[in-house]
Formats: sequence, C-alpha cells, structure tokens
Amino acid sequence: MTDSEPRSKTRAFRCGFIAIVGAPNAGKSTLLNRLVGQKIAITSKKPQTTRNRITGIRHHENAQLIFVDTPGIHRASKQLNVRIVETALGTLESVDVIVFVVDASRKDEASETMIRKALDRIDRPVVLALNKVDLVQKSALLAGIDQRSKLRSFEAIVPISAKTGDQVSVLADVIENLLPVGPPLFPEDSVTDLPMRFLAAEIVREKVFRYTGQEIPYSTMVTIDDYKEEKRITHIHATIHVERDSQKRIVIGQGGAMLKRIGEAARIEIETMIESRVFLHLFVRVDTNWSRDAKVLERICNP
Repeated sequence: MTDSEPRSKTRAFRCGFIAIVGAPNAGKSTLLNRLVGQKIAITSKKPQTTRNRITGIRHHENAQLIFVDTPGIHRASKQLNVRIVETALGTLESVDVIVFVVDASRKDEASETMIRKALDRIDRPVVLALNKVDLVQKSALLAGIDQRSKLRSFEAIVPISAKTGDQVSVLADVIENLLPVGPPLFPEDSVTDLPMRFLAAEIVREKVFRYTGQEIPYSTMVTIDDYKEEKRITHIHATIHVERDSQKRIVIGQGGAMLKRIGEAARIEIETMIESRVFLHLFVRVDTNWSRDAKVLERICNP
C-alpha cells in the first residue's frame, strides 16, 4: 500500500512512538527525513552526526507515526561518544516500536551484535530495515536477509533505500500496523517537535562537517546565542565551538573564506525551512576539552 491509496474510514486510529536505531552511518537520519517528507535531521558521510534524539512525525489517514531518530550505537570509549550511545539506548524503553536500520552494503558486526543484545532485553516489536539496497546485488541482499533472520525474530524484514525512497512507504505501513490504538498527539501539519533554534544550530553544524571535510573532528558544537524573529527578517547569532586553535583556523579559513562559505550555505537552508529572510552571524570560539565537560555533554544530549 502506498501513501496515496485510500484507507478504511472505519479503522481505529493508531498513534505511537517509533525508535530508529542502528550503527553509525546506517542511514537513520536520511530515513527519518524521507519518512516525514522534510529535512529535520542533518546528514553527513562521517559517523556519529546525530547526537540527540530527533523527533519526526508522519501522518497517515488513520495513524500518526512519531519517529525518534537516535545516535548511532557502537562500542564507545570517548566520553562524548559514551553519552551519545547512552542517549540512543535510553530511548528504546520509552517507545512502542523499534526500527533496526542496517546498512545492507556494509557489515558492522560489532555494532549490530551490541544492538541485538540491547533489543533482547526490551519487550518491544522490532522491524528490521535493510537500508541501501540500491548499492547491493539481489543475491547479496537475499543472503543478508537470510542470515539476519536466523539471529533473532523480527516482526518484519523490509529492504529499503532511504536515499531513493524505495520501499519506505511499505516500511511505514508495516510500522502502522504495530502501533497501539490511540488519538493523534500532534497537529496534522506538524513534522517535528524540535524548536527552530535547535534546527538552525544543527544546520550550521552540518555545513561545518560538509565543507571542512576530514580536517575537523567531531569535537565541534554549535550554540545559538540569539534568535530574533522580526516582520521581514530573522536574526540569528551562532557560535561554533571547537577544542583547538588549529581547528578554529580551519573553520575560519584564509581571509574568512571557509566561515563565509559555511554561513552562506546554512543561511540559504534555514531561509528555505522557515520561509523568511535570514541574517546569520557566525562566531568561532575555542573551548578546550568541551567534549569532556559533563555539564556540556548533558546539554548536548538533552537539549
């Protein structure tokens, strides 16, 4: 069934929370954006882009699907990554359905095993979404399905491509049937419960990752210092926090060229999102070892 096909008017309305879990770079954020039909979670080729629980809402005629995108689950040693993984695992206890996203084109046995063990301790229906099927041969895909179906029992195994949208509606329909009966919790036109300040900070952080390539590690944080909406323009002042002077120089670039590039790209995307002109001012600040500060980590993982 696709989103455009009619649904029964007599069917009881269903509503519930769905956690999207998986290893780093499995495509969870891309899937969330595809499911809600709008970009609300930043994406990057680098692992561990998502640090928080990102909520996205998909509306069906007889259901409301409330998705929670979680950070990539992996064996972590650094304090920042440990807190990120704790955030992801803590989400699983409070949802109705879990979607376990696996990269069909690349195995991550350590992370997959860790996630399966976590799922074994939780009494929730689990759907396996084999993502990136556009990158694998059919024989390899079938072998992957067969192998994983023997490791644990899933409510369903759905091959998808979050990038192209292939089978994503099928996945949504499978999830809908697993949700409890209940009224909608959000208005029909809502796609997320995240404040625009948070989304603006995430967009700036995404552009930092995208344009600095491998030069800037994930010890980068963006905070919004001021967010003021006026009649014709929205003024946003944001700070990009890094841990070393060398990182600051990279983000700023020669003559400020890199910072200008980051700012222009972020401004255009924010303007599209809020449908308003934006004045975006970026400042780069060195905060040595912020990723080891317990208070900062608490604010990042629980904004």
